[in-house]
Amino acid sequence: MIITGTLTLITATVFFFLFPDSPTNAWFLTIDERAKAVQRIKENQTGVENKHFKMDQMIEALTDKKTWLFALFAALANVPNSITNQFQIIISSFGFTTLETTLLGCVNGVIQIVTIYPSVKVVSHIPNSRAWVAILSYIPNILSVFLVNFLPWHDRVGLLFSVWLSAIATAGYVIAIVWVSQTTAGHTKRVTTNAIMLSGSCIGNAAGPFMWKAKYKPRNHVPWIIFGVCDVACMSLLFAIRVLLSRENKLRDAEPLDDSYDNVFLTKIDQDGKSVEMKVPKEFLDLTDKQNRDFRYVL
Repeated sequence: MIITGTLTLITATVFFFLFPDSPTNAWFLTIDERAKAVQRIKENQTGVENKHFKMDQMIEALTDKKTWLFALFAALANVPNSITNQFQIIISSFGFTTLETTLLGCVNGVIQIVTIYPSVKVVSHIPNSRAWVAILSYIPNILSVFLVNFLPWHDRVGLLFSVWLSAIATAGYVIAIVWVSQTTAGHTKRVTTNAIMLSGSCIGNAAGPFMWKAKYKPRNHVPWIIFGVCDVACMSLLFAIRVLLSRENKLRDAEPLDDSYDNVFLTKIDQDGKSVEMKVPKEFLDLTDKQNRDFRYVL
């Protein structure tokens, strides 16, 4: 924990100093590339980042249904994450030696890498497939719960593969983390939503270890059943989010054209010291996904 915590702190520090706040000040992009990056923002209607805190956007984030659906998903998805912390204890209980347990523990990370990459590629190539791919990633977890609970205790190879299956759902969680940012516009709203989802994740991670008790050994039926229930709930929440966003998209498609923010002007001082009014395209305003009726939720 100390090693991974230290690596996280170092990575966060590097990101703080080197990662740009917006495409307009991305030091690793040329002027032409920055312009193209800004055009991408125009297409997906997410707006250029605005550092000003806006109370109305925070309130909107707190009253948005999808914010709490994503937060609940994050909490439930991370309760089974305690399997990672208990992995060596679980594997050693199958009868493997300390060295074998350490080596077999490396496979979990490999499985996560191997499953996350193709999942992300599928999502990037098939429009509106985020929910379906994420839901499918939880099916191996359900199978894992059944196998661990019902395979003979002497079948240690079968039990080992059953535990490994539980690592596949990480791909679904990764997709959900990106999905919440893609469906939330407005700088303050996005920051608030991400903070709430992160809090949900922390709550799930904190609650998970309490499922493992000495009285449940050696099969640990109770924690595994609880994890299975959490996985089913995560699949249901992802489906509910997709239905909610799809319904909202259809409502917006049926609405008349919204021109509320089509005539917004920004006053700037030119080189001669004169004030000049410039029209700001709606796509570059710091509007939330609720305010901008041209915004369409990716599914």
